[in-house]
Amino acid sequence: MRRWAASAGLVVAAGAGLVACGSDAEADKGAAETFVGADKVCGGLFGASLAKKVEAVTADSEFFASGTSGRDNVVEALTDGYESGRSWATGATLCELSPKGGGAGDGAKIKFSMYAPQDVKDPRADAGTVFYTMGKRSEARATGASLYLECVSPQLKGSEAQPLRIYGGFTVGESDAPDTPETRDANLEILHTGALSVVKELGCENNAGLPETPDLTPK
Repeated sequence: MRRWAASAGLVVAAGAGLVACGSDAEADKGAAETFVGADKVCGGLFGASLAKKVEAVTADSEFFASGTSGRDNVVEALTDGYESGRSWATGATLCELSPKGGGAGDGAKIKFSMYAPQDVKDPRADAGTVFYTMGKRSEARATGASLYLECVSPQLKGSEAQPLRIYGGFTVGESDAPDTPETRDANLEILHTGALSVVKELGCENNAGLPETPDLTPK
């Protein structure tokens, strides 16, 4: 009888161990899925080759997963801003790149808003900024890039006479990426991909002047 009880106890203990192992495996799987590479973050916004550039300029290879990009929020914010009749309006974040193990100020983001007419003519720029020929105005630096566009769309009543003015910004927090032409080009290319996604969703004629492949010609 004692031997049977002992055997039964071993079976129960083994079963409990299997359950515990199963729970640990599920927990490990869940933790692994919390972080993804740059090719899967923000709804898969970045293709394989561009994902490598994202990892290079941010100096990170794993980011918090974010199911889908914030494109719908950006389009709604820009549409609301345009319909408000104001000269400028705050926007929304398209893609947040929060690195694994990062803290405040780390990571990077792509954000869009509506700029005022005088902004595109402002000659001021951060140190190390290089201007490019793409869009109404484009510029890049070691820590990010900026892009100014004008959108005429059947979704925006009156835009034939007064286009929607779109400002896109890509900013990088803590990064060891060198201040080189390659880094600046990569930053502008990353922003171009996000901007092209937005203007296509808005139905902008001629993609608001954006080429399908980014024009990285300096002025």
